[in-house]
Amino acid sequence: MLSVAALVSLASILAVWALYPALVGLVAAVVRRREARGGRAPGALRRVTAVVATRADAIAVRERVDDLLRSEYPASLLDVVVAYDARTTEPMATWSGADAARVQAVRGDEPGGKAAALNAGVRAARGDVLVFADSGQRFGPDAVALLVRALERPGVGAASGRLELAAGAKAPALPLRLYWSLERWLRRREADVHSAIGVTGAIYAMHRALWTPLPAGLILDDLFVPMRLVLGGQRIAFVDEARAYETRATTDGNEYRRKVRTLTGVLQLCAWLPQTLAPLRNPVWPQFVTHKLLRLLTPYWLLVCVVWAIAAIEQRIGLGWLLAAMVAFVAALQLRSRPFRALRSAVVSSILVQAAAVRATANGARGRWDVWHA
Repeated sequence: MLSVAALVSLASILAVWALYPALVGLVAAVVRRREARGGRAPGALRRVTAVVATRADAIAVRERVDDLLRSEYPASLLDVVVAYDARTTEPMATWSGADAARVQAVRGDEPGGKAAALNAGVRAARGDVLVFADSGQRFGPDAVALLVRALERPGVGAASGRLELAAGAKAPALPLRLYWSLERWLRRREADVHSAIGVTGAIYAMHRALWTPLPAGLILDDLFVPMRLVLGGQRIAFVDEARAYETRATTDGNEYRRKVRTLTGVLQLCAWLPQTLAPLRNPVWPQFVTHKLLRLLTPYWLLVCVVWAIAAIEQRIGLGWLLAAMVAFVAALQLRSRPFRALRSAVVSSILVQAAAVRATANGARGRWDVWHA
């Protein structure tokens, strides 16, 4: 029975993490060839409001806003709204001179949280297009223009950009780098087929006319907003050339907490927007289920495979040798040479990612959505 369970688990892992991306890539290649016959001429430039929901200090906020104001997009058509979390005690930043007319700061709605801050920020926006940004990143100079141009395509309700590490920033462990490379590639291909499953929260744009206020306590605006648009008949584009650059250091602890929040947010979406689970209502139902839900089962599939492998090795070499090999492996992880440090980092990172999925499923089972301090 254990062998059968391990075989099913291994097949499930390969189906979700290898077969599904391969199928999406093949379909996307066919769709791209069909749509490559010609493009549309650029339309008239539209007024844009960049909305930054934040709890950061005044210096960090001013630096972020200054970066947005340096965009290549025409200054007369771009303004910024800084929406502070209602629960933050940080004083709101101020601007003077010519920038004062282009920037306004507002306090987010009660009871606080990012969703409530976004609601207040969008109410204050003057643009026909909303560009959403976080305080810890910087945009490429042409990012806003590229996102706006993507919204000119028929049926596109929102467009996501790509998040990368800033030059000189410390790279995360190898498993996380591989994961994010796959994730970016997969989002591009899913967008070619129909829609990206979610957007990059640090850089995305949408038509303001399609905005609907978010429910208080929402965890993932960057999944809830695009999925609600898809359910309404819109498509979600992915613009690989529109780049945001992460300036903050990535640590294992930070990544674990972020994964707990985002994966819990996937389950919250299913509870708060159940239409996503209906195959006849959700035009990207297979992509959503495979990309977002089945991945949550990965740690349990891996556990079955590991238990089977340990049992098989123990039968072949005996318990004593198995324990000795495990002790030697743990000891090797403590060595300070560069290869072993890299191995230790990869092992710890991989374990934490799987632990985050387990924590998230536990949160979802209990309906625990307040995970901002997890």
